[in-house]
Amino acid sequence: FVSSISLSSSPMASSSRSWRYDVFPSFRGEDVRKSFLSYLLKEFDRKSITTFADHGIMRSHPISQELLFAIRESRISVVVFSKNYASSTWCLNELVEIHNCYMEFGQLVVPVFYDVDPSDVRKQTGDFGKTFIETCRNKTDDEIQRWIRALVEVANLAGEDLRNWYVVSDSVI
Repeated sequence: FVSSISLSSSPMASSSRSWRYDVFPSFRGEDVRKSFLSYLLKEFDRKSITTFADHGIMRSHPISQELLFAIRESRISVVVFSKNYASSTWCLNELVEIHNCYMEFGQLVVPVFYDVDPSDVRKQTGDFGKTFIETCRNKTDDEIQRWIRALVEVANLAGEDLRNWYVVSDSVI
């Protein structure tokens, strides 16, 4: 999977813009941080791909602003959709910003479906949909519509469905 991400194939790679990060990973920590994500980050590091790490946010800085800056300063965003991704308003707001960067700057976005059906993300159905509906309680219609648009459009991009991959001791092959 990591080898399929080519930094030179990004439409932005030829631009004169300088990037602070090669990759911004968007994920629900409790679902993937100690499994798939740790593998992915290790592989990025092994290939000298500079990846934003949320534990690197300077203390006393607002987290949400730092995340938005990191998204804008990344050449590629990898969105790891998991069953509980939609339980986090932070994840959903990150996704909206990632989608904005995709639309405005042509940022390369790679969706990865970790133990979740891509159509459940696109249509907000199944367990993913139930979680999303719960998160939408007491939110504005405008906010919900931004989340839905980002979910649909990012989940429609070519990506990876890890349910089709072979796993050996927490390593994806």
